Amino acid sequence: MLIRAEPDAVADLAPRLAEIDGVREAHSVAGADADIVVIVTVPEHEDVARVVTEHIGREPGVLSTTTMIAFRSFSQADASDAFGDFG
Repeated sequence: MLIRAEPDAVADLAPRLAEIDGVREAHSVAGADADIVVIVTVPEHEDVARVVTEHIGREPGVLSTTTMIAFRSFSQADASDAFGDFG
């Protein structure tokens, strides 16, 4: 999920989003039309609507959201494998 946020809210918003039930990860990002990328993991696709509308979309500082559904995963690598020595 891509989230556009108020500029002054990003630093506090990303950790709050990570605490929402169903949110697996929250990352502040640059270089796209988003300020935060959130990975939502829920048992049923219908649960995405609950997480987005009842929780993420109501957080102070969220301006807009773009939700994408992954149907298949093609990589088992975790973030440390993906970025190697970067950072």
